[in-house]
Amino acid sequence: MADPSATHAETLLDLKPGAFPYESRFAQIGQARLHYIDQGRGPLILLLHGNPTWSILYRGLIDGLKDSYRCIAVDLAGFGLSQAPPGFSFLPEDHARLITALLEQLDLREATLVAHDWGGPVGLASMLATQGRITRLCLGNTWAWPVNGDFHFEWFSRLLGGPIGRHLAHRHAIFINGIMPTSMRRRKLAGEELDLYRAPFRDRAARRPMHVFPGAITGSRTFLAGLEQGIPSFKGPVRFLWPENDIAFRTKELARWQTLLPQAEVVRIPRCGHFLWLDAPEECLAAVRDFMATGAPRVTTGA
Repeated sequence: MADPSATHAETLLDLKPGAFPYESRFAQIGQARLHYIDQGRGPLILLLHGNPTWSILYRGLIDGLKDSYRCIAVDLAGFGLSQAPPGFSFLPEDHARLITALLEQLDLREATLVAHDWGGPVGLASMLATQGRITRLCLGNTWAWPVNGDFHFEWFSRLLGGPIGRHLAHRHAIFINGIMPTSMRRRKLAGEELDLYRAPFRDRAARRPMHVFPGAITGSRTFLAGLEQGIPSFKGPVRFLWPENDIAFRTKELARWQTLLPQAEVVRIPRCGHFLWLDAPEECLAAVRDFMATGAPRVTTGA
């Protein structure tokens, strides 16, 4: 159950007033304490972030959808205001177990999953582990299969998941201070925006989750292989919002998705980088709203 005494992220993370205009809710999952936003009423949308962000990533979507939909955005353990249990691995398979438990504890049903980056594999694993809790997919740039042997992913995983990446994450929060700004294509992230993502990681001891994820790109091969095997069984509506200038996920990955989920629609977002929800917020909101308003898949093309 939500903690009625929960305070706002503005207080806990020392953010400027208005930066996080939502009530903070918490769910106790064993020794983990997961933070989430629950805004609006109507059909349910579950929003999961990737590395190195947290639920504030979806502020634009939530503000644009909450009048017609119930939006629940969760912080993965160790990100945002969520507290990981002692000795937590921060591996995607363990994040997925916590999200699965959250879905069951809150008794969430018939949700549309909105996710990108690592939020995709984590949310999809929870979908496969439950029945009727996630029934529609509106995914950004993500993947859900092993990429071992693909140099495009191997070098990144080895470098930033290894000792150099550990140093860069721990000392310099490289994913926030380096990768986020350089991944944008349409606009520049303002300093105040980046401060929202720096806030949970001001303490260097809290930065380990950012380093574990890149190593898991190749290290969680078994987990990703299980997803690849299970995903084709999903027959519900699917839409992909695909940024055309992502540094991570290419047309090659989109083609793989279209093989795994042939019912999927695709909305391509031109001149857009990895963090599509920040780089092209208007297009993303329009595409999600349109998908939520449709009862069945149909062919859609981007601008």
